[in-house]
Amino acid sequence: MKTVYPKATIKSQHIKKDRLDVIYPVVEGLTNKRIQDYINSVMFNITNETITKLGYYENPMTEITGRYHIRTNEECILSISIEIYAFSGGAHGFTILESVTFDLKTGKIYHLKDFFKECVDYVSFISEIIKKQIIEREIPVIEEFTAIKPDQDFYIENTNLVIYFQLYELAPYYLGFVTFNIPLAELCNTVGSTITCNFCSHI
Repeated sequence: MKTVYPKATIKSQHIKKDRLDVIYPVVEGLTNKRIQDYINSVMFNITNETITKLGYYENPMTEITGRYHIRTNEECILSISIEIYAFSGGAHGFTILESVTFDLKTGKIYHLKDFFKECVDYVSFISEIIKKQIIEREIPVIEEFTAIKPDQDFYIENTNLVIYFQLYELAPYYLGFVTFNIPLAELCNTVGSTITCNFCSHI
């Protein structure tokens, strides 16, 4: 018998105030309401913390807009990114992209290290892939790239692990959020990650 995994219904919640216009995601339809409430609290907190980080409450000149993207909502995996833009004057504003990936069965938040067995040096493994892609794609970097952070930003999309960098973190502003796609199947075949294999079978 085919296993049926939970899938979330995503609705939009709108925060509309003076200088603030942000749409963030709300999950509905999960059987376990405790898990559903937890997921929603996490996404609201990410949204509110980013609004705060961008200076909305401190600077009366700051205007904020925001939206979200559903990267994966297949079987039991929900991966969402929330993009919030702030403008306080000057040549251009600034955007922060935050993301979070959940297991809908348990409410677990996946961290980058969870894709790999404990014995795997995943920082070096991913960093080498990114170095190669930087050369192949001729990406102009602000300074020589050496390695990702252990908690580097990521999301899951189209059965890819997508590593991304914030504005100015790797490349000039005009390139936006530079992303690097790593097929989950490649991780399975290369490092033999049990968790990654589970992702592959679910998505």
